Amino acid sequence: MRYIIGTRGSALALAQSEQVRTLLQNTYPQHSFTLQIIATKGDLQQHVALDQMDAKGIFVKEIEEALLAGKIHMAVHSLKDMPTQLPKGLCFTKTLLREDARDVFISRTKTTFHELGPQAKIGTGSKRRKVQLMKLRPDISVVGIRGNVDTRLRKMEEQQLDGIVLAAAGLKRLQVQGISYEYFPYTSMIPACGQGALAIEVKEQDTTLLTMINALANTHIDQEIQIERTFLQAIDGGCHTPVGAHCKITEKEIVFDALYGNEDCSKMCDLHWRRPLTDAQQLPFEAAKYLIKAVQSHE
Repeated sequence: MRYIIGTRGSALALAQSEQVRTLLQNTYPQHSFTLQIIATKGDLQQHVALDQMDAKGIFVKEIEEALLAGKIHMAVHSLKDMPTQLPKGLCFTKTLLREDARDVFISRTKTTFHELGPQAKIGTGSKRRKVQLMKLRPDISVVGIRGNVDTRLRKMEEQQLDGIVLAAAGLKRLQVQGISYEYFPYTSMIPACGQGALAIEVKEQDTTLLTMINALANTHIDQEIQIERTFLQAIDGGCHTPVGAHCKITEKEIVFDALYGNEDCSKMCDLHWRRPLTDAQQLPFEAAKYLIKAVQSHE
């Protein structure tokens, strides 16, 4: 059987999809797996800020349409870009791969984040990162930038920004050389829900493919992802509101960090919980309820 994997055309998307393709090809050598590039609205409108676009799923709609039409058999996405509601007839497989979920600070002048001077200019296109940067350093200025990793690095130089914030996962998957970066702890820069994880989307009715892929799942990682995604769905967050979460399940407890803010970024609340393993099912709902109430009480 020849399976076609749909993917965006950026270097990072191709690196991620190739990682999945290689895993599947090595595991199931009796089949062939090939990539097909599909352009999305988010790729074509790089000049528009994310929070000014009118829909969730701006990086995936065209790919999902190809999947539903039978032009591809599966699609690989960055899970953090995926809306919580999928089109009818589509579903995710269990999670196979997750890279480092942390955000990193890249300095143009080799300065650490806390050594930056007042009014330093930091580039990011994310409201989630913006509100946390302003909480950590209310004396700095946040500048909106978009684009792939290379584009953002170039804009940092062209616009003379003091630094930018990127996901560690992208830098590692692209094997970016020649730059140094500083990791933000999960407690001070909470990542996007599912950050670093790859989502594989298939047709619900394609049970053969679902079974093949799910057999390779990392059950531990998949459970952490489910808690983060359930929180995102419960809080109904997307590109227009700052929202993030990170879950780590140890042998003894669940460590859960999450944040939520209003659309204009004037209010933001976070939480850092440690809960028993038996709380896994209700934890994301309790966290969403707590943060919504906390933000509303500040308005």
